Amino acid sequence: MRRALCPVETLYVGQRSRAVLSCTLRGQLDPEALSAAFDAVTEAHPSLRSRVVPDGEGFALHLLAESERPRLTTRTGAAEEAHTTELNTPLPVGGPLSRAVLVSASDGDSHLFVLSVDHTVVDGHSGIALHNEIWDRYRALAEGEEQPAAAANTPAWPPPVSAFLPPADPAETAGYLERRTEAARRNPVELVGYDVTGPAAVEGRIEVCRLTLDEERTGRLRRTARAAGVSVHALVAAALLTTARRRLPGDEPRTLGCLSPVDLRSRLSPPVPALVMVPAVTTHLQTLDVTPDADPVELARTVHARLAAFVAGDGPSQEMRITPEIPRNPTLQLATVIATNMGVVPGPRLPEGLEATDVRLVPAREQYFPAAGRSPVMACVVSFEGRLAIEFPHFTACFSPEFVRAFRDEVSAALAAHTDAAEPAPAPAG
Repeated sequence: MRRALCPVETLYVGQRSRAVLSCTLRGQLDPEALSAAFDAVTEAHPSLRSRVVPDGEGFALHLLAESERPRLTTRTGAAEEAHTTELNTPLPVGGPLSRAVLVSASDGDSHLFVLSVDHTVVDGHSGIALHNEIWDRYRALAEGEEQPAAAANTPAWPPPVSAFLPPADPAETAGYLERRTEAARRNPVELVGYDVTGPAAVEGRIEVCRLTLDEERTGRLRRTARAAGVSVHALVAAALLTTARRRLPGDEPRTLGCLSPVDLRSRLSPPVPALVMVPAVTTHLQTLDVTPDADPVELARTVHARLAAFVAGDGPSQEMRITPEIPRNPTLQLATVIATNMGVVPGPRLPEGLEATDVRLVPAREQYFPAAGRSPVMACVVSFEGRLAIEFPHFTACFSPEFVRAFRDEVSAALAAHTDAAEPAPAPAG
């Protein structure tokens, strides 16, 4: 049983990229119930228990045999080390497109759950919904709720998002591609150079540097963005761009690119629910001339206005239609910074006696190409339960941890300067 991949999904096959969701927990947890919950979810979503196989000139999802389907793996260990291990453990080529791991401390009171899913069948929003669905199933089992009977037939694969795109004149799409290609040619973007060179660049691993805001600071940042007439995404993107510009020499304007993923689920007809396991996302690339002392708020207004105009028009649909051209012309998505933003999302709902102390979403992939000498800087922004976090995944044979920490700290200072100027921090109590 198989389902052919559309050209958009096929793009992710070569990228070997994953969404890695994790949840740090405190309290008593029943591994058998969590295993049953994961089994129920993978049963409901055949993409999660499939492999990618060649199919003519393209690829297809092929259902795994019962003995090959993914199962929850459990072990004892430390949470931080386990998270790094999972980031650096690829999904096997030709194997399941999902993996779930539970790592518990020896005292049995603290745990880390990590869910990895191939981007061929998931995006950020569906990954978060899937993670929460597993915990919804677990809560129901832990609280003794009656479980629905399993479907008699295997659930069908969801159709690709490209099947929901509105009709378009091929000539208009060709014109859009021509304009995008010409714009990329006329405005080549500059990339941040790697700080790791020589023998140290031979080996590396994926690490994540993290910026977190508590609820009070997150609320102030949101109010600051609202007062400036921009989104939080635009403020973060501006902070990323100005920080990247200061990594380039000279005082003159340099052309930088900002790539923003755009969720399509609510923009399709009919809308695609978050729990449908397909990559329902496209991207918006804009180039900006940035100086080291650029006004971040004005930069944010430009980012916000351009992205809003793109989303309001036919750009998202046309961008998805030209996705098959990206392997032949990578400059269509080449950017100085990549700023994803999942917005404000709920964390998992858990049974009494179990508490989630942290929830994370980190993108990872298998190839980082240290020999290239430079690359985009990735920042993944998400607000779980009202607390904003920016994850900076990096490969240590390209960017050193010290380099990324300094980058993170400058972004943090820029965001704090925005909020303090618009809304001074409250005085400490006492």
